[in-house]
Parts: sequence; C-alpha cells; structure tokens
Amino acid sequence: MTDRGAAPTLELKDLEVVYRVRGRDRQVVRGVSFTIAAGETYGLVGESGCGKSTTALAVVGYLASNGRIRGGSICVAGRDVVGLSNRALRHLRTNDVSMVYQNPAEALNPSIRIGEQVAEVFRVRGAGREEALERTLQALAKVQIADPGSVMARYPHQLSGGMQQRVVIAMALANDPGLLILDEPTTSLDATVEAEVLDLIQHLQAEFRTSVLFITHNLGVIAKMCERVGVLYAGRLVEEGPVSEVLKGPRHPYTVGLLRCVPRGGARKDRGRLDTIPGFLPSIDEELRACVFAPRCGLAQDICRATEPPLYQITEDHSSRCYFHERAQDLPRTTPPELGQPILVDRSKAPLLAVKELTKTFEQNGRRIHALEAVSAALWPGETLGLVGESGSGKTTFARAVLGLFAPTGGTVELDAHVLPPTLSRRTQADVRELQIVFQNPDSALNRRHAVRSILRRSLKKLAGISGAPAEERLLMLAGSVRLAERYLTVRPNQLSGGLKQRVAIARAFAGEPRLVVCDEPTSALDVSVQAAILNLLVDLQVQRWVAYLFISHDLGVVRYISDRIAVLYLGRLMEMGPAEVVFDGPHHPYTEALLSAVPTIDGGGRARIKLAGEIPSAAAPPTGCVFHTRCHRRIGAICDEKEPPLVEVGPGHLMRCHIPIEELRRLQAQPQEAAQVAGTKQPAA
Repeated sequence: MTDRGAAPTLELKDLEVVYRVRGRDRQVVRGVSFTIAAGETYGLVGESGCGKSTTALAVVGYLASNGRIRGGSICVAGRDVVGLSNRALRHLRTNDVSMVYQNPAEALNPSIRIGEQVAEVFRVRGAGREEALERTLQALAKVQIADPGSVMARYPHQLSGGMQQRVVIAMALANDPGLLILDEPTTSLDATVEAEVLDLIQHLQAEFRTSVLFITHNLGVIAKMCERVGVLYAGRLVEEGPVSEVLKGPRHPYTVGLLRCVPRGGARKDRGRLDTIPGFLPSIDEELRACVFAPRCGLAQDICRATEPPLYQITEDHSSRCYFHERAQDLPRTTPPELGQPILVDRSKAPLLAVKELTKTFEQNGRRIHALEAVSAALWPGETLGLVGESGSGKTTFARAVLGLFAPTGGTVELDAHVLPPTLSRRTQADVRELQIVFQNPDSALNRRHAVRSILRRSLKKLAGISGAPAEERLLMLAGSVRLAERYLTVRPNQLSGGLKQRVAIARAFAGEPRLVVCDEPTSALDVSVQAAILNLLVDLQVQRWVAYLFISHDLGVVRYISDRIAVLYLGRLMEMGPAEVVFDGPHHPYTEALLSAVPTIDGGGRARIKLAGEIPSAAAPPTGCVFHTRCHRRIGAICDEKEPPLVEVGPGHLMRCHIPIEELRRLQAQPQEAAQVAGTKQPAA
C-alpha cells in the first residue's frame, strides 16, 4: 500500500547520464525527474535505447566504465547516492536496493548450487553458514517454491525459467530492500509463469512494503502492476501520471503511438494492420536541442523543431512534454489500416503441409522423455497456424521435427502429399528451400562477421541457386520487400537495431521463395513498436507470396492477431485446435481457458485469473489418464485420472481433448468468476 505521507523511497531530480564514446560525452539520460513513494510500484516504459535500464543502473551505481552521472541527484530513502564511495555503494546494494534482471539464467552462476548462491546473500550480511542455509530455505518458501530443500541442491540449469526467476527474486528480497528494481523480469516467460511471477511480486511487495521500479515494454503488465507510469523517449521523460489516466487517455504522441502498436480488443490481421511509429530513435551522436520526438511525430510543427516544450500539467498528477498535448490522440496513422487483397484460404484442396501422428521420444540419463505424442496438424497455402502452450509443452520440438532438424520417433511430415525424409541431411535442396525458419533471437542466427549483403548473397546462392548480377538484382528486391534500406546492406548485424536484424533474418528466410516459414517467437524480444512493424511485414509478405506460417509465441495477443487457426499443446499432446476466433472466444479446453486468463491486458478486466497448481509434469513420467488432470480446475473425477480423452471434433473445424461435453464447458465458462480459481478443485460431475 502506497504511503505518500512518508519520505519517498526514490527521488530523481534532473538526472543526466553520459557515456564517453570516441573521446566525447554522449548524453543518454536528459534531466529525468520522478519520485516513487513508500510501497508504490512505478512503471518505466519506452523503446529499447530510451534510457530505462541506464536510469536504473545509475540508481545502484552499476553504470558501465565509460558511463557517469553528469548532473542531477538520486536520493534513496532521503540519502543522495551520487558520488558515494565504493564501500558506501556496496552497503547500499546490500541493505537498501536490489535489482532483478530480464534473464535469470544469466544472473545465476551455472557452476554453483542454488542453496549456496542464495545463502551467500545472507552470509554477506553477517549470518553464519547454518543460519544462512536456514534462512535460504525460508526465502525460497516465501517465493512459493514447493520443495525448497530439493531446489537448494540443484544447479540453475535444472530449473525452469519460472523457477529461476523465483530464485532471483528470493535473492533480491533477502536483504529486505526498501527499493526493488525489476528490469524486464517476465519478458522471456510464458503467460502462466509470467502471471505467477507477477502475483508473487504483488504478494511480496504487500508483505515487505517494498517500493518497486518496474521496467518493461509490456504495457499490459504495467496496467496490472503499477500505480503510476513514466514514458521515456531518447532519455527524456515525455509523459507521467497515474496508469489509468496515461493508458486510457494518453496526452503525448509517443505514448499514443506505443499504445496503437499493441494488438488489442481481439485485433486480427484480416481486420486491418497495426499502426507503427515511423523512423527510429535518434543515435547518441545526435544533438537534441528541441522536442526529442519531433522527427517521428505526425503532429510536429515548426515550434517543436525549434524549442523544447515544457512539462504541461494535465491534472495534478498527470503531465506531458508536448505543445499539442490536447491533440495527442488525433495523431495521424503512420500505417494505412487496409490490407489490400484479402487472403482466402481454400481448405477444400489438399493441404500444403500435413503432419500425421508425429511422435518424438528422447533418451536422457537412462529415461525416455516423451516430447511429442501422436500430434497431427495441417497447413494450407496463405494460412497461419499459431502454436501455443507453456514452456516444455512441445512447441519447438514440433517445429524442429517438421524442419527435419531431428528425426521423429514416429509419424510423417508431408509436403504437397510427398512424405519428406525425417532429417534435413536426407532432404533435397527443393525441400530445404520450401521450409524455412525465423528464430527468436537474430543475434544468434546471423553471422556477425559478415555484412548483410554477404549474408543474403550466400542464402540466394544456396537456396535459389543464383549468383552474380542476377543475385544482386534479386537481393535488392528482397531487401525492398522487407523494407530494409540499401544503406544497411554494407553493415554487419551488430551495427543494426533488433528490428532491423529481424528484417535481415526474414529476408534470408525468404531468399529461396519458401512456401512455409516457421516463426519461432520472432517478436518476443522486440519493443511493441518494432513488433508491430514486423507483424505487418509478415502479413504483407503472406499476402504477396501466399506463404504459410507456423507461428510459435507465448504472447497470446500477437498469436490471435496473426493466426487463422490455433493449436494448443500440453505435455506433447494436442489439447485443442480450431479457428482462432473460436478458440479465443470459447468455450475452451480448460487448459486454454487457464492460458487466456493469465494474460494481462492494457484495458484491464477480462477473465478471472485461473491459477494452475505446480509446474508442468515431467515428460519422462506423464500423468495417467488426461495428462492435464493434475492441474485442471475442472477435473470431474476418476475418469480424468484413469482414461485419456480422445481428440474429437466439437464444432466445425474445432477439435478438443476433454471428458467434459462441450455444452457443459460452455455453461461452466459462462458463469461469472468472482475470484481466481486454483487448479485441483473438484467440479461436479458433468
């Protein structure tokens, strides 16, 4: 609970941060001022490169060696921390401020057991070994780890992403900090684990009365978690206010642009394209003497390019740095909403891809891991099949088996009714050309030692069999189709932004005119503005080339926007599949229902949160009967424990694997839910 009568936990006044690059100071944070009250959660949003993480790192004194605070003040619990000695900084980090980073795997030492890592936090504060281990057990229990003694004996790689993040949060809260900084703590987590981590943070914040600085590009998370929000652009705070006011009535064109980039309210590709923000963030080399957003703003006038606007007070708590804040919501669209020629998928013809009874079993430490169990699906030209489910459900295994990256244990993959060889090495060049992939992280997928032109030329030679002048002509057409300016062809991937790198990866995938592209989390690491541009690009390419997509993502809003049909996997089984609107609107399989209830939305409201008990079971020892029954909030009795339900058609093109009749599911899910449900609660027999 926020205590505005007490001194603020964090107060920034006119903070300026610079980095020394090539002998010059380059400003990255420009006079940022905000306060976080005792017990308050404050959100900080903006595109990558806006200065969010730099601001947080300045608070804890973790700036890079070439970074320094050039002006302003940072007060933590009334104490100015700028210029503290190394010893005083260590004391600050030990007792007053903790930070949780985006990737928990990188925050944990892979060679040290969990118990020793958490205990070290208590040892630093003077606890003996036995006391530290006892307090570690208590700390892990606090973050709702069911078997903390067992977890203490494991190494980080033996834990799921959600468990790793809980451990990092336990370490961060071990010193009972007054301020907790969360830097994208849920970006890499699937919907259910993200919801669990967010619930955990809210519970612990209430218990410890900790103030929170929450940095994220997920505006739905901001709506769920924060009381106030600040919008950063190019190191300048351009809008600030209560979350409800800023998200429902934004008064700066940049905030309006960010909100328009997010698929909301059941947005779908066949109903119009997402809007985007034109241009790019200014580089740190640029001198910004007027409005920092003017070069990208559709409302900008001469005054915006000549003089920086002051901070206008909209209400007592809501402010905007824009001369035309009253017209902010009249910002003209950057991207025309029209799609052009609509895609009409003809399912009366044979499918492009047919996957039949695909099964994959791995051998690991003498155990058989059942990653896929007789999964069947089909894709037609011009169609997108969205693949969703928690981490460990089999999504990536399914995609890799389709691509031939490993051989399935059973079943077949057919392309145009032709059975493909099980492994990539045995497939023809034509087979390889027609099935391509766009990975989640373009940094790992692109060779950083080669220029973009070299990367695309190599793909054209290998996939399309062309070189020389024809290859250069095709290369320029390819770059144009993904809206990659010619000037970027001469640079290496590490010189490009995340969105530009992903455009290069998409261009490479399309070099051989593929008919099916697997998109494995292609937008999860991107800002909402870049995400919108990439989604529009994928839709445009689909319209132009009639390509089919197998689209894997844990962002269900993105999946709903781009997909024609949805397949829901759980523990290697297909639990539900059908048209996107049918699957999302319900009635749903209970697992799908739980997934959808976990998604935070900008508009708030929506379904009551259904909490799934425990982790996804081990694929080495799946539950008997329905594999979901151990976590299912609609379990109806022994039949769920003993008999696996068949996959049956419950509506036109709508398949479901559940013992509860569809009409009963419709009745149950239509009932109002007053509070979050917990899996395992027995329902009346259907």
